[in-house]
Amino acid sequence: MTLFGKTQDGQDVHVITLRAGDIRVNVLTWGAAIQDVRIDGVDRSLTLGSDKLQDYEGTMGHHGTLIGPIANRISTARVRLDGMMFELERNQDGRIHLHSGADATHRQVWKLRDQSADRVTLTLDLADGACGLPGNRQIDVTYRVSAPATLTMEVTGTTDSKTCMNFANHSYWNLDGGDSYTGHHLQINADHYLPITDDACPTGEIAAVDGTPMDFRQGQRLGPDQPALDHNFCLSDAQCDLRDVLHLTGQSGITMRLGTTQAGLQIYDGRGARRPGRPTYEGLAIEAQDWPDAPNNPAFPSIIITPEKPYRQMTRWSFQR
Repeated sequence: MTLFGKTQDGQDVHVITLRAGDIRVNVLTWGAAIQDVRIDGVDRSLTLGSDKLQDYEGTMGHHGTLIGPIANRISTARVRLDGMMFELERNQDGRIHLHSGADATHRQVWKLRDQSADRVTLTLDLADGACGLPGNRQIDVTYRVSAPATLTMEVTGTTDSKTCMNFANHSYWNLDGGDSYTGHHLQINADHYLPITDDACPTGEIAAVDGTPMDFRQGQRLGPDQPALDHNFCLSDAQCDLRDVLHLTGQSGITMRLGTTQAGLQIYDGRGARRPGRPTYEGLAIEAQDWPDAPNNPAFPSIIITPEKPYRQMTRWSFQR
């Protein structure tokens, strides 16, 4: 573990390097971010990161970070629990709650709990009322690398009262190292997706992908004519055992296979994401999570967590060239 930088308010942020087999991964204590992913024989990172903490505190707040306690959008910026309404920060257009607001987990310095050559566990406490939600909560994330070239993330969350949790790693991927991911081939094992409003919130419909541009079951080549993507793909109607759900292949021949326990997978085309000095559409965000805006859509899988029912997610990225 080495010092990465100091936050604007003077907190130390460290970087931890994990190694096993052909893979090396850098993890930051800022936002529990995956900062760099490399495999032997490839002279570039496969994910979009920065070596400057100020970038993560600025426009790169979502790059590689673990977003929560509620990732994605809550269209009404409020949730109801046991008859009580909890008001959330309205940080999108003054109306919508996006990625848990200014005090979300991706804006925090996490504490180191445990570390070895191939594994690190970070922890973060959220006090009752933090991010507008009830419960004294403890969040742990463990990143582990294994041969030949696999990265696994396990997130757990406990609470002392009923609350909501829906975490997502928000890494952007570009397997070729170019200015955009044009030419990548994307395959998603999902029969349904969630159509969205002009605000990128789910309409409430659970639509079949058949005959639509959202049918990635046989794979599609990504390019400038691709319809806008900021959609949840419905993998299941509840959490499942860990299973592979997505393949991304670059023109360079590098493949990323993603497995997850989660019910949904948000794909964002990066049209509003920019690293300093770099273009938009540079990386594709792939976010394993539960379905967005679930508190406002009773037909969606619930994101309610209780002391008796803690939160758990496992997501796995496997690389091959």
